[in-house]
Amino acid sequence: MQVHDIDAALDAGGVTNQAAKAFVKQWAAHLNPANVEVVSAADDKRLVSEALTAGEIQEVAGGRFFARSYSKDTARSEERTFVATSNPADKGTYNNWADSTEIKAKVEGLMKDGMAGKTMYVLPYLMAPPDSVLKQWAAGIELTDSRVVVLHMIRMARVGAAYINDLPDQSNFVRGVHVTGDLDDLQQGTPYDKRHFVTVADERLLLHYGSSYGGNALLGKIAHGLRQASYDGWASGGFLAEQFMLIGIRDKQTGRTYHICGGFPSASGKTNLAMMHPPAALADRYEVHFFGDDIAWIYVDPDDGKLYAFNPEYGVFGVAKDTNEVSNPNALYSIGENSRALFTNTAYHPGLKDVWWEGRTKEYPADLSGWEDWRGEPISARPAEKQRSGNNGDEWAHPNSRFTTNLANVPNISPEADDPKGVPIDAIIFGGRVREREPLIRAIRGVAEGVYDGLTLGAEATFAAEGKEGLLRYDPMSMRPFLSYPEAKYAEHWLNIVGQAHEKPVFAHVNWFQRGADGRYIWPGYSENLRALLWLLDFASGKAIGEESPVGVLPKESELNLEGLDIAPEDLDRLLSIDYERWRAEMTNREELLRQFEGLPDAIWQAHRDMAKAFE
Repeated sequence: MQVHDIDAALDAGGVTNQAAKAFVKQWAAHLNPANVEVVSAADDKRLVSEALTAGEIQEVAGGRFFARSYSKDTARSEERTFVATSNPADKGTYNNWADSTEIKAKVEGLMKDGMAGKTMYVLPYLMAPPDSVLKQWAAGIELTDSRVVVLHMIRMARVGAAYINDLPDQSNFVRGVHVTGDLDDLQQGTPYDKRHFVTVADERLLLHYGSSYGGNALLGKIAHGLRQASYDGWASGGFLAEQFMLIGIRDKQTGRTYHICGGFPSASGKTNLAMMHPPAALADRYEVHFFGDDIAWIYVDPDDGKLYAFNPEYGVFGVAKDTNEVSNPNALYSIGENSRALFTNTAYHPGLKDVWWEGRTKEYPADLSGWEDWRGEPISARPAEKQRSGNNGDEWAHPNSRFTTNLANVPNISPEADDPKGVPIDAIIFGGRVREREPLIRAIRGVAEGVYDGLTLGAEATFAAEGKEGLLRYDPMSMRPFLSYPEAKYAEHWLNIVGQAHEKPVFAHVNWFQRGADGRYIWPGYSENLRALLWLLDFASGKAIGEESPVGVLPKESELNLEGLDIAPEDLDRLLSIDYERWRAEMTNREELLRQFEGLPDAIWQAHRDMAKAFE
């Protein structure tokens, strides 16, 4: 493609930023596309029409759409994801560090001529509310050869040339290059795997090769919004970028809104909590406002000394599995008719133009005819015993099937969602999935103690997954797959940022997943989780005093608002107590975890020793 043709395409797309133009031309020369096209959110309808015509997506009734990814390209791949810098001191336990000079040469070689015969889509985007105080870290450009990736990005980020044209420093944007590659010839999962998803953090450069799905391809989301932003926040000393949900709880009686953010490992209830609505008995008094379910950028405002947070994303990339009217009615509304939602790897019915996933309804669809599983294979062609078994491998939808929708479609979106300052944070919570040891909620006194709790966050492994049933897969701050610099420095940065706040948030740990001897969940969860958070806010304000324990302050039964909730007394006793024997074993496991993080701040070790001593 000739340089003057690229210039014409950039001019037609409204790009005036000279550094952006140079970036596009540099990579066009390397990738050799047939065409270059600058896109904005205004192009969505045209791009959808083109994708439908090309068979890249299918129609879903009500102005929605469906896509399938390649069968070996259905989720993030941690072992093929790298953080690269020029400094070996940036290597951490979990960040899969690589030397930037070496890995850049390798990936650039794999990408050479990788867009030959294709269109290079140029997506200028912003990962922040317009005029955000952290705007200088939020602008980016993604180059991609996938029209479906473009459609996802339009739903997940603010997309348009204006977001990069008005930068005070025209070169200050994250540079992202995504090349799908030949998905049939990448040798996924073998020693010769060609996939590379690289964040060159000290150059603010993202090089992703060998996928067209999710966090591997939507570079604004995880690669920029978490890995790169986390590194930027540390290198600048100015902010935190965390895999956190962010909500507001409005007390209609007092008129005050409280804000809570927090981290939850996979399958620990984060999206359902972020989108929850109050239980019926409390709905007259409280509202829950949604900001985001996946990322929060956090900083201290120098003027008032408060800790603030905002969601840098513009949409929701939610797991479809088990999303239904009971677990998350707000999510279902957000992907309803006229939402222009995009479903990926669910079951699909071309005739009905409908989608289905496990947990969408209590029973599988009664009539199998016409239904195709996530691979596109007819359900009715399966052996009878595999049609509705629900067993691993027999699912209609992939377990990581997704829906992508814009934040504006979420019915309880906060009226403050686009506030460029963000919102002040009253509480930071962590929550894993633990069946016996963890109580419903425990408040944590002190910043170092709260950061220590986040560093030792985890969810119970299964025997099949880890070979250590009952032990945790530790996931510090729920950031294990997204850490971009060493854990000890990460802990120090947390202490520094939160320590700057004149008004410290209260920390807490929650657990919705305690089980009885019969295997049932003893806490009803979902909307009822609001009750635990209301107690935490009462504790923070001094209205509740709780009961001291070695792991924090537990609610007294009389302090929990249980109006309208039918729960057995013995279950409530279990939820508001701790298992001392299991906690003692947990302290030994935590010691082993922390010793992996060389150079941890003394304050973290002191918090650990104090808790361990309390169990003696």
